[in-house]
Amino acid sequence: MRAAVLHETGQDKLDVLDDVEAVGFGPGKARIRVRATGLCHSDVSAMNGVLPQPAPFVPGHEGAGEVLDVGDGVTNVKRGDRVLVCWLPACGGCPACKRGQTELCLAGFMNAGTPNFKRPQGDVFGFAGTGTFAEEVVVDAACAVPIPDDVPFDIAALIGCGVTTGLGAALNTADVAAGSSVAVIGCGGVGVSVIQGARLKGAAHIVAVDPVAARRELALRFGASEAVAPDALGDAKQRATAGEGFDYVFEVVGKSATARAAYEATRRGGTLCVVGAGAMDDQVQFNMFELFFDEKRILPSLYGGGDVLRSYERSIALWRAGRVDLEGMITHRVRLAEINEALEQMRTGAALRTCIEI
Repeated sequence: MRAAVLHETGQDKLDVLDDVEAVGFGPGKARIRVRATGLCHSDVSAMNGVLPQPAPFVPGHEGAGEVLDVGDGVTNVKRGDRVLVCWLPACGGCPACKRGQTELCLAGFMNAGTPNFKRPQGDVFGFAGTGTFAEEVVVDAACAVPIPDDVPFDIAALIGCGVTTGLGAALNTADVAAGSSVAVIGCGGVGVSVIQGARLKGAAHIVAVDPVAARRELALRFGASEAVAPDALGDAKQRATAGEGFDYVFEVVGKSATARAAYEATRRGGTLCVVGAGAMDDQVQFNMFELFFDEKRILPSLYGGGDVLRSYERSIALWRAGRVDLEGMITHRVRLAEINEALEQMRTGAALRTCIEI
């Protein structure tokens, strides 16, 4: 079958090959025919080594498709079911799951160290234990989440990561208060989802911050009150809050510099929500006095900070009701053979979300 493979960490292009085989099928597993997958910035971060991932590997973790077969003991899905791929399934039995913090379950991360593809030359891993830049993928059955028939594959793919992450940061982690002021730094697919979540919660003023003019224009369409370049954030803070700072600031880039800028843009007693996935060696500094004196809450948000299955259901309900715009987030569409074009669209900021049709 065909799949897009990164041979070595640090390479900037993928090799679309037809000699890849999905492996590992057996008890507790599901084989999925991938129909659509989104290109998430985390895929690029894994390719360049910012996020740890053994190589060679097939990127992609934001996918949807049809179940081709299930192994013994699988009861949550059956052959023919339409599903989205959950890259962080909950085991249900670990301490985090028992506390109700299923997004902190480590079972899904363990899958990233087990190859689920192979080529004649040897084993190939799937990013985050999935690898949706392929025609087929074998995953733990818990990674296959049934979707209703009225949800298109491209919409389901977005819900599988970016939408859930962004909406959840605003709805679950930060729990944005009605009438509040919000700034969102980084307005790709996840950032725009944060904006939509803040709008749903009734934020009075939402400032979108991004260096790419096209993304700033799109952010306005999705609910931002104004959109500015990073060097204009200080002026926006003065206009919107009389210089006090925003009630909520979301960092959706994953860099220490933007995290520090987000902290400084947050009012005393306000909330900084860290959504971007950054590198382990990128350190952000705070002094002990400001942490004590400013009493700003710093809240990291992993995968939307809540039960992902409930978050999926909520996203679908909001989409059906017309409360969130998911179709509009897909600005580009390509076939698997054109995956490197999609990567370039993401790196330049030309695309908000690219759907790869497989």
